[in-house]
Amino acid sequence: MLKLRRIAPIKIFTLLFLVGITFSKKSSAQDGHALFMANCASCHKVDQKLVGPALAGVESRWPSRDKIHAWVHNSSAVIKSGDPYAVSLFNEFNKTQMTPFPQLSDKDIDAILDYIKSAPTTTAATATTATGTATTEENGDKSLLFGILTLILAIVAFTLLQINANLKKMADDKEGVPAHEPIPFWRNKTYITFGTLIIFLIGGYFVTQGAIGLGRQQKYEPKQPIFFSHKVHPGINQINCQYCHVGVYQGKQATIPSVNICMNCHMAINEYKGEKLVDGDGNEVNGTAEIQKLYKYAGFEPGKPWDASKAKPIAWVRIHDLPDFVYFNHAQHVNAGRVQCQTCHGEVTSYNEMFQFAPLSMGWCINCHRSTKVQFENNGFYSMYEKYKEDIKNHKMDSVTVKDIGGTDCQKCHY
Repeated sequence: MLKLRRIAPIKIFTLLFLVGITFSKKSSAQDGHALFMANCASCHKVDQKLVGPALAGVESRWPSRDKIHAWVHNSSAVIKSGDPYAVSLFNEFNKTQMTPFPQLSDKDIDAILDYIKSAPTTTAATATTATGTATTEENGDKSLLFGILTLILAIVAFTLLQINANLKKMADDKEGVPAHEPIPFWRNKTYITFGTLIIFLIGGYFVTQGAIGLGRQQKYEPKQPIFFSHKVHPGINQINCQYCHVGVYQGKQATIPSVNICMNCHMAINEYKGEKLVDGDGNEVNGTAEIQKLYKYAGFEPGKPWDASKAKPIAWVRIHDLPDFVYFNHAQHVNAGRVQCQTCHGEVTSYNEMFQFAPLSMGWCINCHRSTKVQFENNGFYSMYEKYKEDIKNHKMDSVTVKDIGGTDCQKCHY
């Protein structure tokens, strides 16, 4: 009986450890929100059309989840099968095929679909700034829930240990066994070992996550010297991105517009009369006052001739900043690869303040290269790849990804 009492704490701790591992694995496998953000968010939103259709109610548009699995794994095969909805979707988005995701299992896709069903709409997720209600979003991540359950189980385990100790003392007293003074929990080797293990695991997790994310700044949204709303410029006024970012089709950098480009319009537009502007903190912004800030940088006085030589560059705070050892060329992606701006920058036309949308990590780029199909048709840049064209023509291969043309070679992106 005494042997069983000694073994009881070991069994409880073992059970707790196994339950924790089980919850951890389940959380990882079913984390639909994380899978959605890693694989879908660059082209889809739940309740808004982006590069692809809005995904709210997606299951009602397909006959079964099996059909959705097939579509995600290989959309071109579903289109060739003549599925009416697949064909209509293909035609609606200018006959651009969805990027295949063969690496996603059926369980992964089901987890994403479950997240989509539970994800709130923009209206529900964001409260109005007039009432000053904070913005909230249900991200579907169950890690917090499993963490709370693990904590509750830990408390239950410690409680059972105390009950076990008290019962042992009562049994010893009844049997006349000399009682030993109980060891305080802060001197108990079992408690100390367990606590040290927990601290080590938690500390190791955060250190690892911090090291992996070192230098990354996803969702970075700095304050700029002048409030600039992409929602107003390329969104409402539909100014072409290339008008300001003149290098995006021709060079490595997209380039930040000079004061001269801003003044091409704002020499005539000196007052803002559009919809209310709100910054990232929910504070209302005076658009006309921001235009006056531009005039100070430009050295311009309304009603007088403007001397462009007096203009000073605006000290914009850089948002997207890759490490020095990484080579990235905008023209290669946007012009030759025909990648949409929204793929990396999100739905820019809805942003009041610009922020970093994508993680821009190596894994994120590599996954894109592995899954993104190269567009050969009417694209002179890929004229040298005659073998792939012949293989596609002869049905030896369905499509060519960036990986097939060296997109995962180290020297392609690193000096």
